[in-house]
Amino acid sequence: MTKVELKDTAHDKTKAAASKNVAKAPAKENKKPLAFKLHSGERAVKRAMFNYSVATNYYITRLQKKQEEKLQKMIEEEEIRMLRKEMVPKAQLMPFFDRPFLPQRSSRPLTMPKEPSFGNVNSTCWTCVYNNQYYLYHIHHVHA
Repeated sequence: MTKVELKDTAHDKTKAAASKNVAKAPAKENKKPLAFKLHSGERAVKRAMFNYSVATNYYITRLQKKQEEKLQKMIEEEEIRMLRKEMVPKAQLMPFFDRPFLPQRSSRPLTMPKEPSFGNVNSTCWTCVYNNQYYLYHIHHVHA
């Protein structure tokens, strides 16, 4: 057999197999659509109830906050009123104009001035600034 004949027989076999499998399917019957129910109406009602509960909770908390703020303000005002009541103004005494003020000399001894001693300062900064020889020594030995 030649290649062409083999191809033809193979092609005939596949056609026969395909024709057997392609038997006509039975025609589908026309069915009535089933009655179905959408839940969007129920969901809308539930959502409305939820929104209402959230709104009422928000309103109640806002009222409570307003009441607390009002109460806090009243307490603070009452505390301020009590503090003002308790406060006693302290006025200065009136001076006696019948006796004039005569200043007296202090019994403490006078302060004696001292000469500044920049050479005896223990701080290296003053010594560095004051004595150039020590400054050079300080740079070479300490900072090295």
